[in-house]
Amino acid sequence: MLTPYSPLSLSLSLSLSPSLREQPIFTTRAHVFQIDPTTKKNWVPASKQAVTVSYFYDSTRNSYRIISVDGSKVIINSTITPNMTFTKTSQKFGQWADSRANTVFGLGFASEQQLAKFAEKFQEVKEAAKLARDKSQEKTETSSNYSQESGRATPSTNKASSMNGTDDEKISHVPDNTVLKSENDRLKTAIDNSNAKKWETELQALRENNVRLGDTLQEANSSVEKWKTQAAVCQEENTTLKKKISELEVQCKEMNKEKERNAQLTVRVQQLETEIQDKEQELENLRKQAEIIPQLMAECESVSAKLQAAELANKESRGKVATLQGEVEDSRQKHGHMKTELKKFMDVLDGKIDELHEVRQGLSKLGIDN
Repeated sequence: MLTPYSPLSLSLSLSLSPSLREQPIFTTRAHVFQIDPTTKKNWVPASKQAVTVSYFYDSTRNSYRIISVDGSKVIINSTITPNMTFTKTSQKFGQWADSRANTVFGLGFASEQQLAKFAEKFQEVKEAAKLARDKSQEKTETSSNYSQESGRATPSTNKASSMNGTDDEKISHVPDNTVLKSENDRLKTAIDNSNAKKWETELQALRENNVRLGDTLQEANSSVEKWKTQAAVCQEENTTLKKKISELEVQCKEMNKEKERNAQLTVRVQQLETEIQDKEQELENLRKQAEIIPQLMAECESVSAKLQAAELANKESRGKVATLQGEVEDSRQKHGHMKTELKKFMDVLDGKIDELHEVRQGLSKLGIDN
């Protein structure tokens, strides 16, 4: 999450800047990479995880820097110049080249919005650095012009005075080489003394900053110890979660196997239901055929009645005995044939009923096993 200011960025300002007047102006988090110095093609991770990346502004020098620290290691310390360019190479990755550090830095962000805000800030800082450089050049040119004009005014004044005076006055106004040398030595001594005082002041300021940096470093070390403790706790929690995930994966595998078994049983039940429907259809056909049996029995009874009538007729008319006996013989043969067919049909019907009974028993047993 992007934030304009954070306590960590303040500690970075105290621990990295040469003066306490350098302040953070923008902070974000990203994965830091540096280009491989040998191949100049591959990216080398500079941090194991996302770290804080901050823009700093030095009001004294009117300069901007990008700074990032991973633990106690400084992984980015890049001064922004007007010639630098931040390039978006993907939706969440950007890079810029630092000629002073002789490397290329890359940042991987968690979202496109973070990358866009960082690139926008880079452009703003770059423009500000350009304006600062232009102002510095204007001041330098102004001071240079002023010194040149002052140098030109001095000889003209001497020239005017010499032109207005007598010859003796001209000779008296021209200094000799000894006077010029002594004047130059005096000016050099004054310059050296002023530089010595300046450097003593800077040295004293640096000593004070070193004391403060030492205190800040101690606080940072104590914070690092706390972070290490928290990291150890997080590592333990991570190990516990990994074990739970492994157990859940084993349970999921068992559940998947059980689902496969249930799917196989479902398919088997569907097959058995299909077979039962086929058997019921066969049974229905047999029932329809069994409905013809009463008609056959009726025919048999009628034949028997005819036989009896024939026997009575045989008593009454012996002359018709031979004919009636033939008819009776034929009727008996038909009757025997019909009984045989009926017996076969009953045997087939009994077999089908037994098969249907076995199928129902198997289905009932399968339902009990499930």
